[in-house]
Amino acid sequence: MNNLNPRQREAVMAISGPVLVLAGAGSGKTSVITRKIAYLIQDCGISANKIIAVTFTNKAAREMKERAAKLVSGPEARGLMVSTFHTLGLTMLKRHPESFGLKKNFSIFDAEDSRTLLGELLHKENASDKIDLVRNLISGFKNDLVTPAEAMSKADSDGDYFAATVYETYERHLRAYNAVDFDDLIVRPTLALKNDAAIREHWQNRVHYLLVDEYQDTNSAQYLMVKLLVGARACFTAVGDDDQSIYAWRGARPENMAELTTDYPQLKVVKLEQNYRSTSRILKAANTVIANNPHVFEKKLWSQHGMGEAIRVIQCGNEDAEADKVATEILNHKLMQRTEFRDYAVLYRGNFQARVLETKLRELQIPYKISGGQSFFGRSEIKDVMAYLRLVINPEDDNAFLRIINTPKREIGPATLEKLGGYAQQRGCAMLLACDEMGLSLHVGERAYNRLQEFSQWLRETARAIIDGDDPLQAIRQMLGDIQYNDYLLEQSPTPTAAERRMESVNSFLTSVQRLWDKVEDEDARDIEAVIRKLVLLDLLEQQAEEDDSDKVQLMTLHAAKGLEFPFVYLMGLEEDLLPHRNSIESGTVEEERRLMYVGITRAKQTLTLTYAAKRKFGGESMPTTPSRFLEELPADDLEWEGRSSGRSVEQKQALGRAHLTNLRDMLG
Repeated sequence: MNNLNPRQREAVMAISGPVLVLAGAGSGKTSVITRKIAYLIQDCGISANKIIAVTFTNKAAREMKERAAKLVSGPEARGLMVSTFHTLGLTMLKRHPESFGLKKNFSIFDAEDSRTLLGELLHKENASDKIDLVRNLISGFKNDLVTPAEAMSKADSDGDYFAATVYETYERHLRAYNAVDFDDLIVRPTLALKNDAAIREHWQNRVHYLLVDEYQDTNSAQYLMVKLLVGARACFTAVGDDDQSIYAWRGARPENMAELTTDYPQLKVVKLEQNYRSTSRILKAANTVIANNPHVFEKKLWSQHGMGEAIRVIQCGNEDAEADKVATEILNHKLMQRTEFRDYAVLYRGNFQARVLETKLRELQIPYKISGGQSFFGRSEIKDVMAYLRLVINPEDDNAFLRIINTPKREIGPATLEKLGGYAQQRGCAMLLACDEMGLSLHVGERAYNRLQEFSQWLRETARAIIDGDDPLQAIRQMLGDIQYNDYLLEQSPTPTAAERRMESVNSFLTSVQRLWDKVEDEDARDIEAVIRKLVLLDLLEQQAEEDDSDKVQLMTLHAAKGLEFPFVYLMGLEEDLLPHRNSIESGTVEEERRLMYVGITRAKQTLTLTYAAKRKFGGESMPTTPSRFLEELPADDLEWEGRSSGRSVEQKQALGRAHLTNLRDMLG
């Protein structure tokens, strides 16, 4: 406790009722959460298996768990649960699957699985924008705990009625497939806690203390889940910052923090305002900008790191000049300050802004990493091939079956699959195995039954060739040839070049299989099933590799930057219609864009540089821009402008250039 400041210590020791910790950026909230876990176990006598801490990302949960393990270990830590909301929900579903109408070993649909099912239901193959729109509507229904029947009853337009109808059909198919989607991992447990007294009592007895990180990101379902888990005991700590709520597009409700004061009149509010990350000037800028948003809770960040350097604002001629300026500045600053490339981050509103910058960085041979990229095994073509192989080694993998039964198309429609799923549930068997049962012919038409049997027979023969054959790699290639997968990629891709890239990914995957196969020196011990299972682990290894601390400039969106910090930050594109984004201006949600600006500013530890282009291309035409309103909201005395007519004189620029060259000569000897 000695290394905590007074407010942090107050937050840790408040345990008798509901607590809201307003944790400003860089104020040490993870320390508070982990110290509180240790305090509850070691000083308050609460058993670790009665404590649950939840957050939003696997990375945050992993960090929290690792830091808690340094404070509490051995037998006294046994049973402590630190997880994401979705992992907690999954745990609840697995504990009581029958309470949710699920069989054991139910499938979980990821975003792509959901899109595929909706594409089948909507009979749309290449209208991804329409599919995503419907998917977002369904996700919104679920996050607000609206059932299909309620959505239907509330529909007051053709569009609402259509969405509710698709929602009902989508849910019916999930039930037939013994599957849940990502939203269900929150919604189903929450509804069970609300409607099933036995489940509610079980989990309230399990949770004697609950800690919730990033509370400002909770949606309606998560808010109710927390409320039902803590029950009348109401022993919980919610940690969050309403100024960093930037996920309204996925259902986050920062007003949930204010709602706590209504639901829990005895709520204790503790403010963490001391920032351990940034200079005072950076924090002054952040405080000044965010003060333009309305607040239920007021707070003001402060620091003991001194004022620090002025915040630079640079006007550039166009996006090319902006990218060139940022790239050359990073290189020059690194040379002169003897820093590392990993110390620099370039943040932007949209991923498209990185394209020009990447070219400039490559020209200058500056290593960089774009955060949030898709992993190799996350690519749809790799997931397709892996699904075939998963089904080869495990015929009971319903999720794999559903992914590949119509990849490529086999004229087996969603209505047939719904009937197959219902029949398989009645028989208590997997969907692939049900394809071979004579009784299935009574539930599906003769043509559909024959197609299912043809697929099942082909897969059995393919599995024998892969598992028992002399050359499993050739058998896998034959499998892809049988289904004409290259032709399928060509049909599904927007351009032949895109299809070629996807084919190259598949070939890289097959090379990985070959490499693992060749590593087994003893031919008698070779096992293609073991090789396939090992490949599943490669994705985990790849993700870990992406999180290494290799020396690269970090490029990322403002959304992806949340929770991170860097010594030197460049924030690009400070223009109206970009930051704030045009959609937010038109919909009147500029407050969230201002919170994005606040997040960007508070990522910087030592220096912050803001850039904008006087002209930017839109639809191939170069158009004049308007500087972002957020620039006007910054404290003028703390800004140093460059590129405007009011900037340095020619003599000042020449003198600065001579000094810069002298410094470079001195460094290079």
